[in-house]
Amino acid sequence: MSRRASWLHRGSALVVLLSLTACGGEDSPSGDAGPNDSGQPGDASVAVPADPYADEVVEFLPGLGAGFGQDRFPSVVLGPPVGSGLDSGSLDVLSLGKSGSITLRFTDIAVMDGPGVDLLVFENAFLIAGGPRAFTERAKVSVSDDGVRWFEFPCAPSDAANNYPGCAGVRPVTANPAAGISATDPAVAGGDGFDLATVGLSRARYVRIQDSGTNGSAGTSAGFDLDGVAVVNGVSLTAAP
Repeated sequence: MSRRASWLHRGSALVVLLSLTACGGEDSPSGDAGPNDSGQPGDASVAVPADPYADEVVEFLPGLGAGFGQDRFPSVVLGPPVGSGLDSGSLDVLSLGKSGSITLRFTDIAVMDGPGVDLLVFENAFLIAGGPRAFTERAKVSVSDDGVRWFEFPCAPSDAANNYPGCAGVRPVTANPAAGISATDPAVAGGDGFDLATVGLSRARYVRIQDSGTNGSAGTSAGFDLDGVAVVNGVSLTAAP
């Protein structure tokens, strides 16, 4: 039995499949005005994200060395990040494993192209003692509005000299509900920011994070360790038409 088949056999994927089925697969959520002909969100109002975090796991494809955090899956990746600051990596994470990927969906507020950073992705990078750089495990980030057509942000996972431009998993995370540090303010939250304008998309309801394959793969905590994602600029999917 393959590693993926074994993971599915343990039943974790049932949560994913049932969650997706309950929401009607790729259909728009009830009340979603949808994009107009120009590709902009229809009549839905710009929203301050009261619930800025992903709502569902659509798919999780663990890679080599995945395992850490699966006992708390899927809730471990759906809530707010639990950052541990600059010099300590959070344990509130799901390890994707080498080249593993996860696809998340927003159902109440989607990511909207607004001023600056629109989406934050949180890993558990931390500063290496005595040095200015963080210990990183990089990932590529893609977004989609319909779950079919995907737009991938440029990512240079081996470019250490330039601090891995365009990748997730580079900056330490300070956002933490217990500390009162907002996960939707790029100025204080930490994590890695993404602007939809970079890929020419006006709205996104899905985000996919894939380990770059350039990280370590020992043990059961290999690859990118996802703490969570947060909408910075949001548009309501449940506003009255």
